Amino acid sequence: MSVVFTFPGQGAQRPGMLADLPDNDVVAETLATARAALGEDVCALDTRASLADTRAVQIALCVVGVAAARDLIQAGAAPAAVIGLSIGAWPAAVVAGAIDFADALRLVAERGRLMGEAYPEGYGMVAVIGLSVAAVGALLDELNIGAGAADTLYLANVNADQQIVVAGADTALARLEQAAADTGAQRVVRLDMAVPSHCALMQTPAGQLDAMARDVTFREPRLACFSANRRRRLWTGAEIRDDLVWNMARTVYWADTARIVAEAGFRLAVEMPPGHTLTRLQPPLDPPGEAIALADTGRANTRALVARVQAGL
Repeated sequence: MSVVFTFPGQGAQRPGMLADLPDNDVVAETLATARAALGEDVCALDTRASLADTRAVQIALCVVGVAAARDLIQAGAAPAAVIGLSIGAWPAAVVAGAIDFADALRLVAERGRLMGEAYPEGYGMVAVIGLSVAAVGALLDELNIGAGAADTLYLANVNADQQIVVAGADTALARLEQAAADTGAQRVVRLDMAVPSHCALMQTPAGQLDAMARDVTFREPRLACFSANRRRRLWTGAEIRDDLVWNMARTVYWADTARIVAEAGFRLAVEMPPGHTLTRLQPPLDPPGEAIALADTGRANTRALVARVQAGL
């Protein structure tokens, strides 16, 4: 059994997540690199007011993910694989050695800016819990009949077998919330997302980011690197570049990819901060795997669990 580090996407953020990073040289160096790359103090993004901005959220999640992973690796708790959800794919690629941290941060800052400027208000995402992807797809087909481009709903994330995320305009999402409840959904939850990610609405900003990434170096990863959009392992720098640049416009298939990662032998999943979103989404596995969140398990216990796995125990 091998170890995979998982990196959460937007919606997992919370005020204070940067301040909660360990106070050591590895984290300090990571924060210093971030400041130099962006020309700003990233720790200033750690407030509720700052995290209302898409750009700030994505920068902060990238920094937290890289810093936490580097801290564990420095302590001897290194992964053999990485996978990230949405913006989480960027720190995953950094940890895998596929892109320099400074280059990734500059592109992440542009990614957040482009997404926020494309849809500054009136759009978002909703999680439908308790209905299958087929049932939610049927609802979308029905609700999209006669809908204009501005009112079209999109399948954005299949996070679990019965946790499906939909993106679109607020007015259209309100209709979905009612229709899903009427169809028997257990819950319909508005996500902490100000933009409609992982759908065709993001084609234009993704294309703009693609142009910005033209001169950035992407390398073959040192670790196994999996894509939650492509549902497979990425082997080359070119594949990782394509995945990072365009993932904002592509559907996320987290449950499928988590199973694929486990089937490849990576059966201890360690979620980087903040929170435990991905750990709670871990699908049933046969034989059973294990998923933990660093935020819950703590550094010492996480290192011990990783060491146990590395020793084959």
